[in-house]
Amino acid sequence: MFKTIKNAWKIPELRKKMLFTVLVIIVFRLGAVIPVPFLDAAQLKAVMDSVAGTGSGTALGYLDMLSGGAFSQATLFAMSVTPYINSQIIIQLLTIAIPALERMAKEGEEGRKRLETIVRYLAVILGLIQGLAYYMFLRNSGNGGSIVKYTQGGTGIFVGFVIVLCFTAGTALMMWMGEQINQFGVGNGISILLFAGIVARLPHTINTLGQYLSIASEDPTNSGKYFFTVPLFVVLFLGVIWLISFMNESERRIPIQYAKRVVGRKQYGGQSSHLPIKVGLGGVMPIIFASVILSIPSTIQLFMGSNATGFWASFVSAFRSTGLLYCVLYFLLIMLFGFFYTAMQYNPIEMANNLRQNNGTIPGIRPGKPTSDYISRILSKITMIGSLYLSIIALLPIIFGNVAGMQNLSMGGTSIIIMVGVALETVKQLESQMMMRHYKGFLD
Repeated sequence: MFKTIKNAWKIPELRKKMLFTVLVIIVFRLGAVIPVPFLDAAQLKAVMDSVAGTGSGTALGYLDMLSGGAFSQATLFAMSVTPYINSQIIIQLLTIAIPALERMAKEGEEGRKRLETIVRYLAVILGLIQGLAYYMFLRNSGNGGSIVKYTQGGTGIFVGFVIVLCFTAGTALMMWMGEQINQFGVGNGISILLFAGIVARLPHTINTLGQYLSIASEDPTNSGKYFFTVPLFVVLFLGVIWLISFMNESERRIPIQYAKRVVGRKQYGGQSSHLPIKVGLGGVMPIIFASVILSIPSTIQLFMGSNATGFWASFVSAFRSTGLLYCVLYFLLIMLFGFFYTAMQYNPIEMANNLRQNNGTIPGIRPGKPTSDYISRILSKITMIGSLYLSIIALLPIIFGNVAGMQNLSMGGTSIIIMVGVALETVKQLESQMMMRHYKGFLD
């Protein structure tokens, strides 16, 4: 990877694109530390520290991870790119359910541009809703005081309007920055910004590991286990990165044989090829879906406060991220969404029809329904393996935190998968652009 970046840096055009991408990332990190007006920083820090102390698994912790800590500080980019990602997911699901959107998706480049416009408008609306919900949480929270500082003699409407408008404007600005990276930089813009936010949490993780080592050195009798668990965490972290890199490149290749056909005096076809099916079909989406659903109970508790008793107290306690029920449901939901996302992305009947129209067959399998059934069986096996892999990656940090007693590490399975996936995809784009520029063509 570093060799690819070094070689790309030598090409002036790619160097300009890389520098532009770095410049946008710097602007993004500056916006992630610019505070929104009318907020008490001390009160905000006290509330967010108390939220972090209740354990992970809340939607607030999930948003803070994706924003690189900007959410817990209520800065301009506190909403991060989550409204845009949610908008893409919603439109993608509606494309299957609504015929008009499905036709639009099949209209080629013009249809995709119209869909992208709809995604942008929906992202701004979701950013507005999310910013309003965050403002309501800030207004109703406080540790001996109010987080929101109202103007003297004001009713708070203007203050709330400015705060929500800043959050929404930050969402729109990040969306625009991502599009600028797509046009003038390297890689997928939204993914690059998401990658930058997650990498920004690495110093916090390193600092936390250092604190555990300090505790172990001060009290080696009771906390000496950290001398073993901290290096073990580093080894597991590197092992997970290797596993993600390996699985990201893994694929099942279905052999395809194309029949010979004669057109005039020329013969076409007759060659062998393959149909690649990646093991990680759904990427990180099943983990994101499962995390969002399981974060609902603990998030409701944040808005209800800590006064819940009886059934609601037991209900919320059962969905703690450190509990057995949470891990079991997390595993089942990842498996479920893995199969759901694969079924949404791949249609075996359509794949079999395309093979028949192009005179292609799978050796030993008859065209038509037998081919679609064969592809369905392959997809089921690959999806099972991919979902199990995602479940292991997602549950390993939780299990390790429970066993080792290290609960406040900010690097989870979701963040590592996103980080490694974006890095590998960006390097592939650099390699493809370098190949295009080194190809001289037949004129030379």
